[in-house]
Amino acid sequence: MKIKSSCGFGLVAAALCCVSVNASAHEITTASNQAVMASFDIIETSIVTDHGHAIFRTRVRADAGKVTPQATGKFEGSEVYAYVWPTTLNSWDVGFERDQGIVALAVTFHPDFDDAAYGGKNRDRWHPHWVVLSEDNACPGGLKVRDIPEGTKPRLPETWPGAPILIDSPEYKTELTGDAVEVHIPLEKIGAIATASFDGVTAGLRVNANLHTPLLCVANVYKVASGNLSLPGKVVPGK
Repeated sequence: MKIKSSCGFGLVAAALCCVSVNASAHEITTASNQAVMASFDIIETSIVTDHGHAIFRTRVRADAGKVTPQATGKFEGSEVYAYVWPTTLNSWDVGFERDQGIVALAVTFHPDFDDAAYGGKNRDRWHPHWVVLSEDNACPGGLKVRDIPEGTKPRLPETWPGAPILIDSPEYKTELTGDAVEVHIPLEKIGAIATASFDGVTAGLRVNANLHTPLLCVANVYKVASGNLSLPGKVVPGK
């Protein structure tokens, strides 16, 4: 199913569409928006630490993970749907070089290609990634997953899937049930998370049809939890 953003293209347009929000000192809650498909209509986003894990959680109006991109049969031009938590983490905290851009956890589905670590398969399921986002006006949404310049050898996580972009493919417990998307990450993997701020986004990304840089663009923004991508959420300390 093809989905058009109710907020138009671009993060600024998305922010202006989603203005009824309660950005508390902890989770971010926002009013539902009937113009956004229920699967992508964020109503609450949080990160909680509990029993040695950081639990990233987003609630939508209904049917988390029900809507997925239509397969095209080829990599170039294919689509990715994502539930995203942009954070204030440094790219070094998740295995990349320092100060590379916006570090985000993304739970994604893309039926036309695999990007699991070590050559594994993941095109048939929702799965998590760390990505580093940076601005690029060539992308409809104004952001891309940062490209790795040809001929460079930057610091990369062990579970980097081999794509020429700043992406990691760790195996974290990921669940989509009812209205919730939830990822459990061992704290030793992201020790700086306790002091991080965050936001919540639902988005569609697209692989460049010519396979040139930018390779993976944010193409549609369906909803921004805070309304303005200000990352007002704070991690709730647990046990």
